Amino acid sequence: MSILESSLPDPANDPAVIKPASLRLVEADETAAASGGPALRIDAGIAAWVSDVARLTQPDEIVWCDGSRAEWDQLTKLMISQGTLIRLNPEWRPNSFLARSDPADVARVEDRTFICSAEEVDAGQTNNWREPAEMKAEMLSLFEGSMRGRTMYVVPFSMGPVGGALSQVGVQLTDSPYVVISMALMTRIGTPVLNLITDDTEWVPALHSVGAPLVDAAGNVTEDVAWPHNPTKYISHFPDTREIWSFGSGYGGNALLGKKCFALRIASVMARDEGWMAEHMLLIKVTSPEQHVYHLAAAFPSACGKTNLAMLKPTIPGWKVETIGDDIAWMRPGPNGKLRAINPERGFFGVAPGTGIVTNQTAVDTMWGNTIFTNVALRDDGDVWWEGLTPNPPTHLIDWQGNDWTPDSKTPAAHPNARFTVTADQCPSIAPEWDDPAGVEIDAILFGGRRPSTVPLVAQAKSWSHGVFVGATMASETTAAATGAVGQLRHDPFAMLPFVGYNMADYFQHWLDMGETLGADAPPIFQVNWFRKNDEGKFMWPGFAENSRVVEWIIRRLEGEVAARQTPIGGLPLVHEFNIERTDVTEDDLQTLLGVDKQAWVAEADETERYFGSLGDDRMPAALYSELNKLRAGLAKLPS
Repeated sequence: MSILESSLPDPANDPAVIKPASLRLVEADETAAASGGPALRIDAGIAAWVSDVARLTQPDEIVWCDGSRAEWDQLTKLMISQGTLIRLNPEWRPNSFLARSDPADVARVEDRTFICSAEEVDAGQTNNWREPAEMKAEMLSLFEGSMRGRTMYVVPFSMGPVGGALSQVGVQLTDSPYVVISMALMTRIGTPVLNLITDDTEWVPALHSVGAPLVDAAGNVTEDVAWPHNPTKYISHFPDTREIWSFGSGYGGNALLGKKCFALRIASVMARDEGWMAEHMLLIKVTSPEQHVYHLAAAFPSACGKTNLAMLKPTIPGWKVETIGDDIAWMRPGPNGKLRAINPERGFFGVAPGTGIVTNQTAVDTMWGNTIFTNVALRDDGDVWWEGLTPNPPTHLIDWQGNDWTPDSKTPAAHPNARFTVTADQCPSIAPEWDDPAGVEIDAILFGGRRPSTVPLVAQAKSWSHGVFVGATMASETTAAATGAVGQLRHDPFAMLPFVGYNMADYFQHWLDMGETLGADAPPIFQVNWFRKNDEGKFMWPGFAENSRVVEWIIRRLEGEVAARQTPIGGLPLVHEFNIERTDVTEDDLQTLLGVDKQAWVAEADETERYFGSLGDDRMPAALYSELNKLRAGLAKLPS
């Protein structure tokens, strides 16, 4: 019995839902060449699932997406006619479009995101949990008839290069053409993926509807809107059966189910069960002046300089940084026992505001064309703009809600979560290895947060276990504007707080287990912090491109070219060995940036114990409490 069949009627005439006009279904052993034209090989399980969902959601038409340019053009023209997209001036942004979402559908909805594991304890303290059968029953009632009057698109997609040993595949069903074209940029979609799936292939079913049927059960027709969505929203994950069901939202990670839903929440469970790692990490390739190549993976919470590091332009001569991925890394022990990683995504889904010609010229250059912008402002010349793109705003814009805007307006021109979606291969700094199916060998792992105090500019973890402790205690300090109290910590372990598909304490244990698996081949772990401030509240480190100096020190540590001063919090650079030439950083500032404030770290240890306790002492790994005790013992030996 299928996942939907028990809840569906058994109609006498099941609609022929899997025979698109331009493609024929063929048996598994029939080739496209023998058929005399384009052909789809459709696994029987996928065909049955699509048929089930079609009976449930009742779309007018079903389209099997092939991932072609013709399909892209057809869908973008359709959405222009519907008012969903505005074609941008091709002289400025060829083949690019602006979408304006409904103001009630502008971001991920964490409070409506659920992990539906069989047992609540397996979801843990950091996830919203619902019992799987109850959640499915509730969502089935929402999905029933939800696609009336609309087209259901079948989107086969691959996370990672198609057919790669580290890649995974899924099939998303959606009634949103915006989702289809976004998935085409963010993943590898279409016929090659579908033809890859056989009876022996594991694939993730991902069901999505905006929840806005155009025809009700009585046959009454509703006029469509430019951005359909439903006030009721659910983004539900079923880790035990590897399923994703999303209802009500058409935006971002709520609807592009290959991204956070599959690549992190479901994949993290797959990785735990199969002995690999699905992480919220960027990947970069670093080449030294001596032409030695290294690959780094780095985890940062939002607003902590992640994209800037992924597209770093070093200020120090002879160094080169190339982009492999900006957001997600899948890592698995390779044939030689060392950790190898791929970027499972095909594109970038970046936050536009704050990305500009001063902060990240590489990202701006990536968006030269073939880009979908969502909730940014429209210039009078048909191009786009957002806060931070240029130092000075245009004198007039149409804001993200379609209203006139000037620099005197009280509201921002672009929504703070406005996005750009573009393929990674357009990035000027993209590395040739970015889509290598075999991945790249990881030489070091970095963890960072936004800490105005306490945490040094850079430190090397003492061991893998200590590195896991560093990742588990990642946090950013909040501001008075956000909380009314400066210095309150928002914990975001491994930058995975919203994205771990199971119990966070068990996730920590999985990291420890991976260390046992990797043994001596485990890459060194470092902690970085670009955001230290002085007593006047000014940043002490210039950040941005100057972060290449931190990367330089890390690489030289890997090579054994520089020493580290051993402290209770890890190995710190020797001030005289750290490169601050041609910067405004003073030696006194550097002493502070690389120092250990005993009292601050004692308070940090107390906060860490409270946080660990909030995750459930019965599941927390003993090894992390051991690292906490070592930290306290080391701090006690420091002079007051």
